[in-house]
Order: sequence, then C-alpha cells, then structure tokens
Amino acid sequence: MMSQINVVERGSGPNVLCLHGIGSSSVAFAPQLDELAPDLRLLAWDAPGYGQSSDPESDLDLDGFADAAASLIRERALSNAHVLGVSWGGVIALRLATRHPDLVRSLIVADSSRGSGRTPEQVAAMRARVEELAAVGVDEFAERRAARLVSGKAPPALVDSVRATMVSAIRLPGYALAAESMATTDLSSELPSIIAPTLVLCGAEDTVTGHVESQAIAGAIPNAVYVQLQGAGHLANQESPRAFNAWLAAYVHIIEGLEA
Repeated sequence: MMSQINVVERGSGPNVLCLHGIGSSSVAFAPQLDELAPDLRLLAWDAPGYGQSSDPESDLDLDGFADAAASLIRERALSNAHVLGVSWGGVIALRLATRHPDLVRSLIVADSSRGSGRTPEQVAAMRARVEELAAVGVDEFAERRAARLVSGKAPPALVDSVRATMVSAIRLPGYALAAESMATTDLSSELPSIIAPTLVLCGAEDTVTGHVESQAIAGAIPNAVYVQLQGAGHLANQESPRAFNAWLAAYVHIIEGLEA
C-alpha cells in the first residue's frame, strides 16, 4: 500500500505537477500557486515522507518516488501533465519521463542535477547529510543550510521562509530515503532517451547544483532549452518568481499550442 500523499491544488488550465526539492515541501511553490492559478492547474505534492504526507510503508528508491508521482497523475484522472521539478524534484521528474513517458507532456527542470551518484565524493556528501540531520536535529540542520540555497543578495525574509519550510517539511526516514535515492543515481546515460520537450532553468548564482550541471542536463536531452535566471540562487522559483513564472507559463502554453 502506498503512503498517503498530500497535494495542494490550485487553478485551472493545463495540468502542472510540481515536485519539490530534498529539503522542502509543497509550500515552496507558493509563488507559483499564488500567481499562476488563473492560467494553470497546479498540483504541488509533499513527497512521501515529507510535510503532510505520511511516511512510506516501504523503502523507496528513485524509481519508487517516480512511480509515486506517476500514480498521483493517474489518481487525479490526468491523461498527462507538464512536470515541474526543482532540485531533487527535477531528478524525480527526469526519471518519471523515462519510466512513464506517456504521462509527461513536458518537463521543466529547475536547478537540478543528474544525481549524486556520479563520483564517490558526491555519494559520501549526500549520505553525510542524513548523518548530520540525525545528529543535530531539523532546526539546527535548517539553520545551517537555508542561506546556502539562495543568493547572497536574498532578503533575510526569504532566508527565514526557506528555513521555516525546511523545519516543517523534513524528517527521518523520508529525508534518508530521498538522500539515498540521490546517492545511488546517475542519470547521464538515460537523458538522451527523454522524448518530452524540456525547459531547463537555473539561477545564475546557484552554488548548490550550479549552471554547469544544468547545462549538462540540457545538452544531453534531445529537445531541451536552457535558460539562466539572473539574480537567483538555487531556489530560483522562490527568489526570482516573476521571471521563473513567466518562463514556466510561456513554455507550458507553447507546448500546448504545438500539440493542439
């Protein structure tokens, strides 16, 4: 039996499924839910083990998280969806597109990566996060990480919001499963098989995954476009929502128009 998944749904129009990062929840998509609801039907999940979703009843790897997203699309009676994934959510979205291509109308991959399984150093660093969380607790963990996720010019209120979202969203074992799903993943070889049209967005000041990694994703997917958002760090959808939302809405409607 699959865990109960909390979904925040807003608006009407083309379906957009929003998959959050490893330290976040549906709350992170407030700038999109608030501003794009008149134009799009947005569904933002709390991943299994996060936020208001229940903990998984069995261990999930990246395939498991991707299959959970696929089940959500089917349960909501959607023939398919544009899938927006931020950071870890982008990794899930990319795997979703290879495992369930019929469910993905387009991909919008923001500040993401090919996974953390590409080098031993990345694997160790990802697994060390779980040890740190278990050792210091979620409040201190969030305090240490929040400011890194935005640019140095981000207002203190945004850093406070990111920190609060982390505290309310993450817990063991969900975070541990997510981290392990990253540590055991390298999508490099499967990106060329993605058939969904893809928009890759990246904050110009993202120092977490970075523009080089986002460019590698865009360069490997046959039908991909790369856009860099000035003045934003890793959480570009929260730090530069006006530009992010403009690109997101325009891309979704371009794809809808091409396939009409």
